[in-house]
Amino acid sequence: MKVKTIASGSKGNCTIVLCEDTNLIIDMGISYLTLKRSLEENSLSFNNFSGILITHCHNDHIKGLASLVKNTHLKVYIPEGMYESLKEVVPYPKCIFIEDKFQINDVEIELIHTSHDAPSSVGFIITYKEKSLVYVTDTGYINRKFLEKMVNKDAYIIESNHDEVMLMNGPYPRFLKERVISDSGHLSNKTTAKYLKKIIGPKTKNILLAHLSEHNNTEEKALEETRNAIGEDITLGIAKQYEESPMIEV
Repeated sequence: MKVKTIASGSKGNCTIVLCEDTNLIIDMGISYLTLKRSLEENSLSFNNFSGILITHCHNDHIKGLASLVKNTHLKVYIPEGMYESLKEVVPYPKCIFIEDKFQINDVEIELIHTSHDAPSSVGFIITYKEKSLVYVTDTGYINRKFLEKMVNKDAYIIESNHDEVMLMNGPYPRFLKERVISDSGHLSNKTTAKYLKKIIGPKTKNILLAHLSEHNNTEEKALEETRNAIGEDITLGIAKQYEESPMIEV
């Protein structure tokens, strides 16, 4: 399994997961042409993909979805409770409604139900040939039962959205600050580091910190908080808004 973030942040999110014959897109918060160009630069096309997974219906995760669905054969995999929010974007026949555990060909996927102000928002544990990737962004906290499912995976792409001091002293109006720090908002650097300390294990080789706020965080603060929690043995990076990550071998 290989994974690469194409974009990560409040302006747009998109990730590709490559599992030999079964390749997946996670979220489509960038333009169709931007993703098409990126795939071509990686010697790929939409014909190489088996479907797209959507975490939730906020614009920075779906703004390119209508064009993608119109211009490709790809089906959209979502919990049924998410469809009402997407019905103007995705025709019903293009949707496949998913359970908490499902398969796309030979890839096993388990949902992590997240806590965000969007209907049926989810993250994913993606497993292929005994290798597992956890993908979780846009959540105010992670429920204990899902945290237990995330233990000792090979790679994590996980939100580290804000530094709490920068947020509270920053330019956002009070109502927006309260939304970000709420249980249906976003994970702070401190909270993400605390979670990672609990769940990493001997198998864990890579962590990518995602969805960093442009106004309320810095790469340095996010990296320092997590590095202090996990030690030096795990490769740690940042998923960026305007720059693709390296291709990570899970």
